[in-house]
Amino acid sequence: MKTFISFLTTASLALLSSTVLAQSSLSANSIWQDIENTVTCAGCETLLVTLQALAHLGNDAFVAIIASVCILSGAEDADVCTGAIELEGPIIAHDLREMTIPSKTSQLFCTTFFGLCDYPAITPYTVPFPKPKPATSRPAASGKTPIQVAQFSDIHVDLSYTTGANYNCTKNICCRPYTASDAPGKTAYPCGPNGNHHCDSPKTLEQSLYTAIEQFAPNAAFSIFTGDVVEGAVWLVNQAEVTTDLQNAYTTMSDTLKMPVYAAVGNHDAAPVNSFPPQAINTTISSQYVYDTLSSSWKQWIGASAATQADNYGAYSYKLPSQNLRIISINTNLYYKENFWLYEQTIERDPDGQLAWFVTQLQVAEDAGERVWVLGHMPLGSGDALHDGSFYLDQVVNRYSATIAAMFFGHTHKGEFQLSYSNYAAQTAANAVMTSYICPALTPTSGSPAFRVYSVDPVTYGILDYTEYSTSLEASTYQTTGGPIWSPYYSAKAAYGPSVGITAASAELTPAFWHNLTTVFQANDTLFQQFNARKSRGYGVSACTGSCKTGTICQLRAAQAQYNCVAVTPEIDFKKAKRDGVQTGEGHGHGHGECGGSKAKEILMSLVGNQEELRNAIDRRMVMMMMM
Repeated sequence: MKTFISFLTTASLALLSSTVLAQSSLSANSIWQDIENTVTCAGCETLLVTLQALAHLGNDAFVAIIASVCILSGAEDADVCTGAIELEGPIIAHDLREMTIPSKTSQLFCTTFFGLCDYPAITPYTVPFPKPKPATSRPAASGKTPIQVAQFSDIHVDLSYTTGANYNCTKNICCRPYTASDAPGKTAYPCGPNGNHHCDSPKTLEQSLYTAIEQFAPNAAFSIFTGDVVEGAVWLVNQAEVTTDLQNAYTTMSDTLKMPVYAAVGNHDAAPVNSFPPQAINTTISSQYVYDTLSSSWKQWIGASAATQADNYGAYSYKLPSQNLRIISINTNLYYKENFWLYEQTIERDPDGQLAWFVTQLQVAEDAGERVWVLGHMPLGSGDALHDGSFYLDQVVNRYSATIAAMFFGHTHKGEFQLSYSNYAAQTAANAVMTSYICPALTPTSGSPAFRVYSVDPVTYGILDYTEYSTSLEASTYQTTGGPIWSPYYSAKAAYGPSVGITAASAELTPAFWHNLTTVFQANDTLFQQFNARKSRGYGVSACTGSCKTGTICQLRAAQAQYNCVAVTPEIDFKKAKRDGVQTGEGHGHGHGECGGSKAKEILMSLVGNQEELRNAIDRRMVMMMMM
């Protein structure tokens, strides 16, 4: 009996010879059984041969075929199918045309798209440094009066949010009048004015965030924003909307916050979503307009020189004029698995030279005796981080661990942290070298909106404590004219310090502190479950035991992605013809409430389980081409 994979091999040959595929008489049940039993890593690469053949028909044909199959299969609403594939399809087709099969790139594609291959081995590379690491260590806390710094992230402001629109729609982001029945006055599920868990942030919620920061940190030295302005209806987002959304958000920050804002670029801050092609790639699809818009918005806070860097890299290095602190903001989209431009025939080791630039800026800081904070959007140990890039960057963090005081990220929409080690094979408090602080989101899709205020040593710039603030959508007054009411949620030192033996206000929360806390989590399940609940501000929490608990602790100890214990598992539910919200098996899925956004990837996953529609759509397209 033919398997689905053998069908695809036949299909690819037929496409390449410009003949029409023959109809198969196999029953649907037997095909499902064969798919479930036979799809492997090798089978996935055979699938790529077919997709590559489609790509060689041209972008228009690739988009038309995949979109029509998506619509026929019911994988998504028709407008989502069409919009997502029109935006992202040409990027994926570009990858496929350039791809050698089999190769490391094709294996990685099968890993990150379909979960059918193990991660390929990291390409060995030792990052060059201009000077050897000096015999210095993290400076001790000064004991001086701390300063305050606020962090917020993943605001995902939806300027099309409509009060009274349907919050129970068929899309991943609701509270918009997509159809007449979704409009205010026509739906039984009207959203309130200040947000809903099924929707991205209305403007009212964004404005209340900045007001709350001013309320709880009126004397803050500055704030940091770790990316993602644009909302999640990614099949509709175009360059004009991205530009408007970015300008609107940064203007609102500037008008409301009485402090500088130092920011990073998020993966949603482009159209198509996640699209940040390195300059070496030959394409007419560019993210330069994103960098231009951001550098223009950031210039008021970082000055002309750093803004010029941002215009080139989407990254910058800025020495604060009144502090012995340098902010280095990096563009983590250049190491992000859903930035499909990275899947080149030979994957770039250092896209846009950012790694070399990062080393240069850290060396400048070290030579000058400056302290450094590193900002980015995606945590480098995330399941979304490509292993090679994460490995190379972690070498840099280890080399300059005495200069970097802390690192700050968003993207996961959770309140958590990650640790870098000098030896991941034997993780101890002594070889924990860096803490990455991961801020929860404003958008209500992932829980109660939240932000943080850090207590910071004014000499070492080490983190002494942070307090997380939130506002509950479940409060009876949340949707009233008074708007969201923000309040302290928890203090890191008050919640976890006693269990590790560190309670003094002047004591730093060092990497050793956070490592020791993960050890306490292993023994003290009550404290771990409290931490697990706090990640989403108590929203949608279930007990995390067994492999969930061990996996969570493993990820806390893995600022280098290859050590995060995220298992690669099939991302395709082979028994279902229509996707019903099943997301990635990696544990860092891009489902409702988390930062990802590639609808094209979800559609391709769903189509592997819809071979009949795939075959018929190819047939029709080939017939049309032959008649032209």
